[in-house]
Amino acid sequence: MAKARSAPDVWMIVSIFLILALGLVMVYSASAVLAFHEFGDRFYYVKRQSLFAALGIGAMFLTMNADYWVWKKWAKLGLIICFGLLLIVLIPGVGVVRGGARSWLGISSFGIQPSEFMKLAMVLFMAKLLSERQQMVTSFTKGLLPPLGILGLAFGLIMMQPDLGSAAVMVGATLIVIYTSGARTRHLGSLAMIGVVGLVGLILAAPYRMKRITGFLDPWSDPLGTGYQIIQSLYAIGPGGLVGLGLGMSRQKFSYLPEPQTDFIFAIVAEELGFIGGATIIVLFAILVWRGMRTAMAAPDSFGSLLAVGIVGIIAVQVFINVGVVIGMMPVTGITLPLVSYGGSSLTLLLTALGILLNISRYSR
Repeated sequence: MAKARSAPDVWMIVSIFLILALGLVMVYSASAVLAFHEFGDRFYYVKRQSLFAALGIGAMFLTMNADYWVWKKWAKLGLIICFGLLLIVLIPGVGVVRGGARSWLGISSFGIQPSEFMKLAMVLFMAKLLSERQQMVTSFTKGLLPPLGILGLAFGLIMMQPDLGSAAVMVGATLIVIYTSGARTRHLGSLAMIGVVGLVGLILAAPYRMKRITGFLDPWSDPLGTGYQIIQSLYAIGPGGLVGLGLGMSRQKFSYLPEPQTDFIFAIVAEELGFIGGATIIVLFAILVWRGMRTAMAAPDSFGSLLAVGIVGIIAVQVFINVGVVIGMMPVTGITLPLVSYGGSSLTLLLTALGILLNISRYSR
């Protein structure tokens, strides 16, 4: 492979930093009231977010300057380690329960989510596996079943926490990689139908998931229970109008809207900055996805192309689900908005992944 590198994609860098900057501003605006009430420090959440953003930017510049094909050698080991972490987090007394899911490892308020690491490890391994077996990917038994078996095992371990949101993002991004590698549409279509049946079974098997579905279909049937978050989110979005109530002027962040700095931060954006603010963030994500897909199409080898598709897929699927939940088009899943929502390990890891994507752009034809 040619070693000559050009400058990384400038559009991508600009969109990343603009989204990150808007995220830091909105984390402070959305969390100041909650932070002062809980910790006596209005800057508590934004200071922590700034710390992880700085660590993430450092990691992004490191991975941006490390040749991306080096990660191919570590893909298998990384996947094995992530599987180990997914098993460890399930051990009572070791895994930390937050938000009803045993999905964290850590001490006190500092922790990591193994499922976040699994997203990147899975697309990295799939890019390696499928780039080496491109001639076999059209075969259902030899080409498609092995990667789907690995994906299914990871999905099962994440669902044991349970964390449907992270599992959905991982599956969505990985299926995009598998489809891009050349898998037959009819094979994936048949599996999609089986997946829908399985998803219905998972929903019916857990009463709380069924309540989320009914709460999504008719939030007002349980306005103080399963429909509460969606109703409060819509109460935030509605008054925002075209230009919003003004930065810092949200009413819903005063203990009405749960998780205003994480899962529902987009609702605060729409309330304070209006349609223009929300549309600006979506346009910036669209630019990031566009340049990422352009990088994938121009990558010098299939591994780089599939890895770029996987990283872009993680972002695109997560944005789609988060915004869909906030505007009431999808059931509540607990998914954060990439680069915007408060969250340490997810922010740092995503910036690290974007560094890899930027490195691939340096070799684009």
